[in-house]
Amino acid sequence: MATIAAPPSTRRWTRVEYERLIELGVFQPGERLELLDGLLVLREPQGVPHATAIRRVLRALRRALGDAWQIDSQLPLALDADSEPEPDVAVVPGDPGTYREAHPSHAVLIVEIAESSYRTDREYKAGLYARAGIADYWIVDLVHRALEVHREPEASGAAPFGWRYGRVETLRPPATVAPLVAPGAFIPIADLLP
Repeated sequence: MATIAAPPSTRRWTRVEYERLIELGVFQPGERLELLDGLLVLREPQGVPHATAIRRVLRALRRALGDAWQIDSQLPLALDADSEPEPDVAVVPGDPGTYREAHPSHAVLIVEIAESSYRTDREYKAGLYARAGIADYWIVDLVHRALEVHREPEASGAAPFGWRYGRVETLRPPATVAPLVAPGAFIPIADLLP
């Protein structure tokens, strides 16, 4: 007679514990991890199209926003007590000196580049970003050569983490998009794609 084993127990981490593990050198140099709702998640390896898209997004946002915002790439965002993602691109208030003591805790725009990470970016990260009140979340979908614009975060019992975006729009070239913080700064979708 076979016995049914209970699922293994897991250990969830807080953001403070995760940062302490980093300080102690627990992880290997260059290990690509991020903390998502208490879980350590491996990040997608970066191929040439992914890296190229990050560079293109950074250039387009710098043109559109100028020096009014800090535009970070793959840096920690202290989203809440259990999450510290490292978005491909995050637009945060202030200048670099603002964050000497702690990582930014809010962004006005987050952009993720999705190739094999599309499901994680669309289902899981979108729920976390919506829960954190990030009003403007974009996914550059490399597979379908499109930009998904997620806006209007709202509570939803059916969504991961209890939150989702009420409005999701898929844009393809020759369409344009404007960040919510700069509604007159139109960026061609083609400028974001490799």
